[in-house]
Amino acid sequence: MDWDLIAGQQLLKDQLKKSIQDQRISHAQLFLGKEGYGTLPLALAYAAEILQQENPTAAHRVSHLNHVDLHFSFPVFNQGKSSLSQQFFYQFREMILTNPYSSYDDWSSYLESENKQLFISSDEVDEQNKKFALKSFEGGSKILIIWRADKLNAPASNKLLKFLEEPPEKTVILLIAENSDDLLPTILSRTQLVEVPRLTDGELYDHLTSKYTLSDEQLKSIIHQSQGNLNTALRLMNQEGSTEFEELFVQWVRDAFQVKKRPEFLKNIIIWARSIAAWNREKQKNFLDYCAEMFRLAMIQNYGAENLVHRKIEGGGFNWESFSKFIHGANIESIITEINDADYHLQRNANAKIVWTDLGIKLSRYIHKSA
Repeated sequence: MDWDLIAGQQLLKDQLKKSIQDQRISHAQLFLGKEGYGTLPLALAYAAEILQQENPTAAHRVSHLNHVDLHFSFPVFNQGKSSLSQQFFYQFREMILTNPYSSYDDWSSYLESENKQLFISSDEVDEQNKKFALKSFEGGSKILIIWRADKLNAPASNKLLKFLEEPPEKTVILLIAENSDDLLPTILSRTQLVEVPRLTDGELYDHLTSKYTLSDEQLKSIIHQSQGNLNTALRLMNQEGSTEFEELFVQWVRDAFQVKKRPEFLKNIIIWARSIAAWNREKQKNFLDYCAEMFRLAMIQNYGAENLVHRKIEGGGFNWESFSKFIHGANIESIITEINDADYHLQRNANAKIVWTDLGIKLSRYIHKSA
């Protein structure tokens, strides 16, 4: 991974490069931050720089993820009696070469594993222990990148701890995680923390305009919603021009309004829920994010801050201004809570039909609540 291909993070890039130049490379480091901030691209660029210092031809092989002294561990599901990363490395390599900012949900969708639990097992740590007990092929450093180390199960965490305590010579272990709460405190205490911050709006702007052609209005809307996350920005870009989410949101709102006086509209909500439940988990999550954002913007519209409303629904005869009057301080918290709860349950493989039906019906209760 070339440093120049990473969006923003210039200060962190300089710090990582300097640590190599000064030969202050900690044997175990934790890159902590959301995937859309650039944790994996930074770890890949860092690994390439370390190996390149030892062999000038190494960077090219790292960029193609085929360097013999660069190893990966990542969450997978049980296949047969084992759950080893190497069984899925071809798919992982293909995904990362396509988009090094890929998320855990992207990986789950890539494997079509929505109903399977992905984790890093103790067998995986044992396998890496065997590999790192051998000398490096090129005589220099051996590097292990553990992507989504927060998915280590308990036995794997304990075995990794021993690996961190007594690493083989010339070993560099780079852990990548979104949340340190899911890592053993003893693992945290044995790693050097590399905090990867959210991208600034300026960094997102520079990166997007260097690669894509967007209007100023589109850019403003995407950057505002992305909250410094490049993954979110790219997802929103893919939604631009698509009316599917908008149509389903409008359908939900209209049916929810009708249910109070005409219970027969409940059937429409059940059909609506079943159609969405058939999507993969990533698309369902994206639609939840879209709904949360539209309710939030409707409330802002209702309270007169129209200059902050960067996006409206105006097609299909939908009256945005009239709708916004029903979203206010007395119901917005309940609505967003229900959306967040639905997201939580979907991530834990709850029955999607039940989750969406429950969410669809509850809106009919909250949307009529008086301000």
